[in-house]
Amino acid sequence: MPADLETDSVRLREALAKALAEDGVLADPAWRQAVEAVPRHRFVPGFYLPADEPDGQGLTVWEPVTAELDYGCWLPAAYSDTTLITQFDGDEPDWKNPAVRHGGAPTSSSTLPSLVVRMWADAEVTEGHTVLEIGTGTGYSTALACERLGSVDVTSIEVDPHRLAQAADALYGLGYTPTLAVADGLYGYWPEAKFDRIVAACSFRAVPPALLAQTRPGGKILLTLSGWLYGYARVLLTVAEDGTAEGRLLPGTVSFMSARTHAAPVFGNPAHWAAGLPEKGRAARHSPERITAATEEAFHLRFLAQSAVPDAQMTTVGEVVHLVDVVTGSAATLTPVEDRWEVREGGPVRLWERVESVLSAYDEAGRPGPETFTLHVYDGGQHLRHPQMPGLPLPSP
Repeated sequence: MPADLETDSVRLREALAKALAEDGVLADPAWRQAVEAVPRHRFVPGFYLPADEPDGQGLTVWEPVTAELDYGCWLPAAYSDTTLITQFDGDEPDWKNPAVRHGGAPTSSSTLPSLVVRMWADAEVTEGHTVLEIGTGTGYSTALACERLGSVDVTSIEVDPHRLAQAADALYGLGYTPTLAVADGLYGYWPEAKFDRIVAACSFRAVPPALLAQTRPGGKILLTLSGWLYGYARVLLTVAEDGTAEGRLLPGTVSFMSARTHAAPVFGNPAHWAAGLPEKGRAARHSPERITAATEEAFHLRFLAQSAVPDAQMTTVGEVVHLVDVVTGSAATLTPVEDRWEVREGGPVRLWERVESVLSAYDEAGRPGPETFTLHVYDGGQHLRHPQMPGLPLPSP
């Protein structure tokens, strides 16, 4: 390890804080001070970066980066405003002898610093608040909270014991002593409840009831809702005296890995599902590009569509888009035919018809942005509402 590591890291994190401040992310001087104080490199002894080309099977090649392998790449990357993948498929790497990976599903990462700070700021976290963080990950976000609030007011939980052990070593090595526990974020952490703020660094299909019960009246919960269509929306909820909560969706295209207990089930071969559909279809009123395009509007619409068909999954084989619902046994395909899309649907739920009804209502309402929607959470579930979309509320799972 180079002798000037600490000097280099101070310079790089000051540059990171300056860049985030110039971008308007660090409007609060206290959070800027935290970014300047916390050495992110201590939380990412290694991470993976994608190679320029896939392998012979078309899989992404993930190359390990550590100080020993490439100091000149490792340290600047640690202080870049980038999410760094630290784990695939739940397997904790041996960073003393890391191996190249081919493909795989990321299961842990160090979230880009701008989003970490934005989350704490969006949750309106300030001195005197007791905080529960769901998803310790590498521990970098936890360290920022400890630097700002003091360790005694911070609790952080992580479902992966190996990941938490690595984070704990880094946190304690820097003198931060928050309450840490291996726990499923779906159930919060009762021993330290109640909290003024709960912030989740993973996504849920629905707001877990335990989080409402563990938040003080007037307290706030910031989390990301997602689902099996991979639609995402962030929501900031305020908990009421009666244990219900209400809040607005936040703008932006933020996505997080799903809580592991909320991951999508496998659905088998799409061709098997398509084989049971009627031979004759109909012309689609809306194309699948409405929810798959790489635009902010499509990102928002994918979440709205998902709210209408919460158990559906989507995959594309060739030019055919498949929708599969393993819960009800419903399926649909969308096939391009000349200048239109043809829909075939089967099962008790007409999946694309439901999606189309939401897209039509959205258009008729003037294409409202996410910040105009509110989420209401109560003992029986949650509903998304909008004053100009009478087709809502849409029940979520």
